[in-house]
Amino acid sequence: MKVLVVDDDPLVSRSLKVLLSREADMQVLGTASDGARALASCERSLPDAVLMDIRMPGMDGIEATRRIKERWPEVRVLILTTFQDDESIHRALQAGADVYLLKSTPSAGMAERLRALASGTSVVDTAVLRRLGDPPRAPLEGLTPRENDVAELVAQGCSNREIAEQLFISEGTARNILSVVLEKLGLRDRTQLAIRFWKRAF
Repeated sequence: MKVLVVDDDPLVSRSLKVLLSREADMQVLGTASDGARALASCERSLPDAVLMDIRMPGMDGIEATRRIKERWPEVRVLILTTFQDDESIHRALQAGADVYLLKSTPSAGMAERLRALASGTSVVDTAVLRRLGDPPRAPLEGLTPRENDVAELVAQGCSNREIAEQLFISEGTARNILSVVLEKLGLRDRTQLAIRFWKRAF
């Protein structure tokens, strides 16, 4: 997998480059210190994935993400930042980011998140999901009321156990309902479901 690292902190960029270069299946194409340089790097050598900081001088990571996804929709963008305010989260995912992770994410898990992206799985940090607030109340089309209840709790970042406790059902039933919901909506995982559910507010 070819990866581009975009961060205005040289120490962060170097650390991520060293970390990912140790992975046999990953190649770090280079680093960029702002959004404009990230676009130029994509133009020169198209990466499979971009690790993108949000707040940078000049063009920030959100605008860079939007432009990358408009021009190269196949490129996966992983937002990696210290900021977890609601506005940043919503703007990043609205811009097309595939992943929103905090820089506190263990370094050992970074490569795995990138591999998950490459396989088509969306990933959002659980702490981020819990900050998204209440999702839209309108039900998702094609789901029963109970299935919508499960979908809403997934959108709030609840685990299967927490869903079961809130709906007074068994954990196995919660898991089965979630599987039906994913199948009906043609989604791969619970994170894609969460994003689908609250993105209707945009």
